[in-house]
Amino acid sequence: MPLKMVLDCDTGVDDTLAILYAALHPSVDLLAVGSVWGNVDIATATRNCLHTVHLAGHPEIPVARGAAGPLIGTPPVYAYHVHGDDGQGNAGTGRVVGSEATETAAEQIVRLARAHPGEVELVAVGPLTNLALALGLCPELPQLVHGVTIMGGAALAPGNVTEVAEANIWCDPEAAATVFHAPWPLTMVGLDVTMRTTLDDGHRARLDAGGSIGRYVSGILDHYLDYFAAASFGERRSCLHDALAVAVAAGTLVPTTAPTVRAFVVVGDGPTRGQTVCDLRGMYMGFPAQEGARCRVVLETDPRFADEVVDLIAHAGDAAIPLDRAPSRPSDPPGHRTDLGTESTESTESTESTESTESTEDRS
Repeated sequence: MPLKMVLDCDTGVDDTLAILYAALHPSVDLLAVGSVWGNVDIATATRNCLHTVHLAGHPEIPVARGAAGPLIGTPPVYAYHVHGDDGQGNAGTGRVVGSEATETAAEQIVRLARAHPGEVELVAVGPLTNLALALGLCPELPQLVHGVTIMGGAALAPGNVTEVAEANIWCDPEAAATVFHAPWPLTMVGLDVTMRTTLDDGHRARLDAGGSIGRYVSGILDHYLDYFAAASFGERRSCLHDALAVAVAAGTLVPTTAPTVRAFVVVGDGPTRGQTVCDLRGMYMGFPAQEGARCRVVLETDPRFADEVVDLIAHAGDAAIPLDRAPSRPSDPPGHRTDLGTESTESTESTESTESTESTEDRS
C-alpha cells in the first residue's frame, strides 16, 4: 500500500521537485501539502505549492497555508537569492492556480492524523514551525502519526548557515527543538546526504527531453545550479535536498547507514544556535542501541538517486496547466535581503503580525 503522507514545504526549487516526486510516485499517497515560510515568504510558498500540485495533475490534493514566521515571533528570513524572487528560479509562470484550504497547515496535520491514526507520515522540508504548532494543538499527535521525516540538520557534515547549523533548523530552532523532543519516531535527512546527491546539466538535458513538466523543472533549475556553482561546488551542480526526505520516508530510497540515536537542537544565542547534536559515539562499534533514542539519522544513501527523480519527472508527460508566464507577475516580496552563511541576519522591523514581517536568507 502507498504510504499516506502530509508534506510540509517552504516551496522553492527543490521543494517543487519533492512535491512532484510525492505526487507522481506510486509508493506515495499524498494526502495534503502545507506551506510554511522559509525559502520564500508564506504567500509565495503557498502559491508555489498550489501551482505544483496542479502542474502534476492532482488538483484534489489540498494545500493549507501555514506559519508566516518563527515560533517565537522573531522576524523571518528568506532565500530569494538561492531560489529566485518567485521561488522558482525566476522561471516560474507567476500563475495563481486553485484555492488554498480554509484550515491552517497545523490544523490540517491534526485533522488528517486523527482521520488515519497510525498511518500518516509527516514529511517536513522547511522550518519546523507548522509541526510545532500542530503539537500545541494536539499533544497526543505523536501517538497518532506513523512517524516524522525532516529534511534538515547535520550530524557529521558542516552547516550551511553557520559552521554547525543547517538552514531549516537554524531558521526556527525553537520549533525544531520541540519537534526533536516530542515522543515520535523521527528521521533526520540532513546535509550529510543531501549535499552528496546532486543534479547537473546532464540531468537538465534529460528533463528537457521529456514532457512539459520536465521542461518546466529544467527551467527552474538553471538559477539554482548557478547559485550552488558559486556557493558550494565550483561547478554547475545543485543539491537534491527535499526529494531525499520524501523518498526515505516512502521507503523508495533505503539508507545504507542510518543509526537511531539520541539527538537534540541547540537553542538560545551563541555560535551553536540551531545545531543538531546527534550522539554518534557508538559509530566505532557499529552503533549499538541507545536507551531513549528516537532519532534515525541518515548518514549515507545512494547518490545515484538523482537519476530516479529525473526519470520520474521526465516521463511524467505534460503539465495539466498552462506553463507560459501569466500576463502580470506578482511584485517581488518586500524585505531586506541578506546572505545566509554569514552571521548577519538583517531583516525588516517586526510588525504586529508575523505574516507581514519579511526578510531574506539562504536556505536548503
